[in-house]
Formats: sequence, structure tokens, C-alpha cells
Amino acid sequence: QVQLVESGGGSVQAGGSLRLSCIAYGNFYTRRCMGWFRQVPGKEREGVASINYDGDIVYTDSVKGRFAISKDSDKHTVTLQMNSLKPEDTAMYYCAMTGYIGSGDMCGIDLGRFAYWGQGTRVTVSS
Repeated sequence: QVQLVESGGGSVQAGGSLRLSCIAYGNFYTRRCMGWFRQVPGKEREGVASINYDGDIVYTDSVKGRFAISKDSDKHTVTLQMNSLKPEDTAMYYCAMTGYIGSGDMCGIDLGRFAYWGQGTRVTVSS
């Protein structure tokens, strides 16, 4: 059983920064991807960023240059540093993890690739 626990959400003014963290508990593959997704009411959940076992990273276009995803494999954590936040970044942010991945698999930010999900942490950016 896998449990993902997010932290770090909150409220910030536009232009500010937040740092989201996610810790994974349980039994899971070392070779995996971890990612961050977000969702606003009435809209589909969308991928924000992912990072695989080898450290390969994928970002959605709207956050490139502002957000940075990183991981600590020893601590089973993944972090999303969010800078230059905009009101349109307001959403519930979810941490997610895949099952086993092969060598060179970058996973991307396709929801269907991720099997395990956290409960979410809310981010609110005011103008």
C-alpha cells in the first residue's frame, strides 16, 4: 500500500513563492516517476511537472521558468518550488506516483500513467 502526503500549500499574493512537498510511504518501486498535478473546480485535473528515477523532468508550458520540481530518492520525497505565482496558478495541487518504469521512461504529465495519488494541498494566489 502506498500513501502520499502533501504539505506546503497556502495563500500568497501574485509574484510570491510557495514550496510544496510530498512524502511517499509504503511499498513502491525504486524505478518510478513522481509528479505534481492541479485541479480547479469544474475543470479537469492537469499535469504540472514530473520527474523520473533518472532525474528527467517534464513541465507543462504554463509553468516553465517559474516552477521547479526536485526529488530526494533516499527520503522518498518530491518537491515543487513555485515562484512568480499568478492568480491562474490557484488550484488544489496533488502529488502522484507511478508504478514501475523502465529505463529512459520520462512518464510525462499524463494522468493515466500515475497510479497513486495524495489528498491534495490548496494553493491560492491573489492579485
